[in-house]
Amino acid sequence: MSCQYYLLFLVLCGFAALSVSTETCGKDLLEGTSCIIKLTTRNNQKPSEIKWVHDTHGVSEGVSMEEDGSLKFSSVSLKDTGKYTFNAYNDAGAEIGKGEVEIKVYEKAPKPAVKFSCTKDGNATLKCYIGEREDLTLSWYKEDKMIQNENKPQVFLSSTQVQENKPYSCEAHNPVSSNKSESVTVSCFEKHISKNKFGIWISIVVICLVFILLFLFIPPLHGSCAARCERQKTSRK
Repeated sequence: MSCQYYLLFLVLCGFAALSVSTETCGKDLLEGTSCIIKLTTRNNQKPSEIKWVHDTHGVSEGVSMEEDGSLKFSSVSLKDTGKYTFNAYNDAGAEIGKGEVEIKVYEKAPKPAVKFSCTKDGNATLKCYIGEREDLTLSWYKEDKMIQNENKPQVFLSSTQVQENKPYSCEAHNPVSSNKSESVTVSCFEKHISKNKFGIWISIVVICLVFILLFLFIPPLHGSCAARCERQKTSRK
C-alpha cells in the first residue's frame, strides 16, 4: 500500500507541475510568475518557421520556446513588459498564423507606513509612505471601512475627527498585489501637552531667575536709599 501511495503522490506532483508550466500568461503579471504565451496557427498546423518579436526587438534572455512555438517564461521580470507578436509559416513559406499579446509585469506592493502630524488647532495630517512607486494606487481606511474618494498620499482630519480616537490605515495596491499598513490612532492632545509642558518649564525658569535677581539686588538698593535719606536729614539739621 505504501508503494501505491508513493506512486500516486508522484503522479499528482507531475500533474501539478504540468498545470503550472502550462499556465497561460495573463495581461497583468506579478514579478516572478511562470507562464506561457500560446502560439496558435490555422487549423493547428505545425509551423516550420516562427518569428517572435518583443516590442521592436528580439525576445530577451530567460525566455524559451516550446516545441509548438509557444513562449515560456520561467520567471517574468519587469523588463518582460511589452507587446509580443508572432508570425508562423509552413514549409512552403506561407503564413499560417500570427498574433499579438501584451503583458505588464508588476513588483509586489510594499507594506506602507502611516505617520501623522498635528497643528496648533488640533487638526491632523495623515501621510502614507510607499517610496517611489508610480504603479501603486492608495486606499485609506478608518477602522476597517474604506474612506470613499480618498486615494491620495495624505488625508486631512479636523479636530473633531481627531477626538474620535479612531484607527486609520492605508493600503497600497496594483492589479496583482496589495499590502496594508499598521493601524495608527491619531492623538494630537499628547503632542499639544508636551509642547505646553516645555513652555511651562521655560516660564518657571524665567520667573525663578527674576526672583533671584530681585533677591540679590533689591536689599542693597534699599540700604543705599536709606543711607542717602539719612545723610540728607543730617545735612538739613
